[in-house]
Amino acid sequence: MRSITFAVPDSYNGITLRSFLRNYIHLSARQTAKLKRVRGGIARQGKTVTAPERLRGGESVTVTFPDDEKIIPPEPMPLAVIYEDMDIIAVNKPADMAMYPCPGHGSGSLANAVSYHMCKSDESCAFRPVYRLDKDTTGIVLLAKHPFAAAQLSRKVKKTYLAVCEGMLPQSGIIDSPIGLKPGHTIQRAVMPDGLKAVTQWRTLKYNNLCSFAAIHLKTGRTHQIRVHFSSIGHPLAGDDMYGGNVSAIKRQALHCAEIKFCHPVSGRRIKLRAPMPEDMLILLDSIK
Repeated sequence: MRSITFAVPDSYNGITLRSFLRNYIHLSARQTAKLKRVRGGIARQGKTVTAPERLRGGESVTVTFPDDEKIIPPEPMPLAVIYEDMDIIAVNKPADMAMYPCPGHGSGSLANAVSYHMCKSDESCAFRPVYRLDKDTTGIVLLAKHPFAAAQLSRKVKKTYLAVCEGMLPQSGIIDSPIGLKPGHTIQRAVMPDGLKAVTQWRTLKYNNLCSFAAIHLKTGRTHQIRVHFSSIGHPLAGDDMYGGNVSAIKRQALHCAEIKFCHPVSGRRIKLRAPMPEDMLILLDSIK
């Protein structure tokens, strides 16, 4: 279990406990109902309370999150942990590893590996990635250990991706093109007039006449966004054969989540984490003089 105590701001004086949990702590109605069924799940000034009560500014509210009951089957696999505490864990995902088990591939996922890591520490946590990486994209994946951490981190993590694109990219640029599911496909995306808004910003770090090495930031988070956007401007990622990339130099999309920045969901402390480049991308970069 994880207990977190919150001080009620003066601006919340007179608000109901239910509203405080929903609007200040950002717990869903389902999560709030679940906490009410846990002994000591919600306490006001150290005493167990029910949701209808009204709060006063300066009071303390303690929420105790029980261990998760449904966890993904653990599987012993190597796991590169970059950072971990009571609320979050960040790992460096390798290539050829899916985020979740899926039909036909019920094991070998990042979720299985994280579940095993938690079991070794006697923790029982659901798999809560703050964002997702494609199976063959490497780099940092940040996970929340309880619902409050997940809610606080949602859409608030700034990520820097590194990619090798085919051809000579301009020094910098922004791609603002909507993305949707490609007609007739279940996975592949494409730039489409009626798609969802998608904005990608990049800065070229070095290049030659064959390829470019770029740092990329996303303003939105669409499926395959980086891969689709760079393919749409004639510079597909090296190795990304789904979107027109050549696989002669690397056998997967040359894309790596290298750095993330965020505020810790409980302490508020600013955190910056980095993951080293994978070997196959380092070899590819050696060819860019």
